[in-house]
Amino acid sequence: MKNLFLVILFIASTSIVKAQDTLAMRTGENIIAKVIEVGTSEIKYKKLDNLNGPLFSILKSDLNSIKYENGTTEDYSKLLKYGRNLDPFTQGQNDAIINYHGYKAAGTGTLVTTAFPFYGIFLGLAPALICGSVAPKDENLGYPDINLMKNEEYAKGYNQKAKQIKSKKVMHNYFSGLAIQGGLTLALFLTIFTL
Repeated sequence: MKNLFLVILFIASTSIVKAQDTLAMRTGENIIAKVIEVGTSEIKYKKLDNLNGPLFSILKSDLNSIKYENGTTEDYSKLLKYGRNLDPFTQGQNDAIINYHGYKAAGTGTLVTTAFPFYGIFLGLAPALICGSVAPKDENLGYPDINLMKNEEYAKGYNQKAKQIKSKKVMHNYFSGLAIQGGLTLALFLTIFTL
């Protein structure tokens, strides 16, 4: 009977431990909490040991990451560290780091055309240069709130950072495509010369 009670207690405690969010601070401290709201620049949470207590808030730029109870993680380590009142330009840049993922088609297209054996170095160069230098389309920006984009400084910061992210990803895929192309070309030569 005592062992059955211990097993039930263990199962219950493991489910309680899993039902929490962990805020990993830049200072190295971990806060066990329940995240209530994720805003554009701050996180609102309640401490797990006092869910009926006060609502706390923390800047995203003060966090390294959040690990949610379902196991997913949001990484904030690349956010620029600034004071509580972020200027709109900086807030736009931080939001672009978190929300902009519209570079995938340009990056994938560059990778595929560059990986083509023999001619890929030339076929992939044009998409890499064009896609890397063109600003992302508005529908691909993925900004968190259209009202924020009405602020000229916020929109400028968001667009500038999104373009940097896209350009960096496209060039990374270009060089990855060159590596794939080199491997395919080498394999082709080895196949031809070993026959």
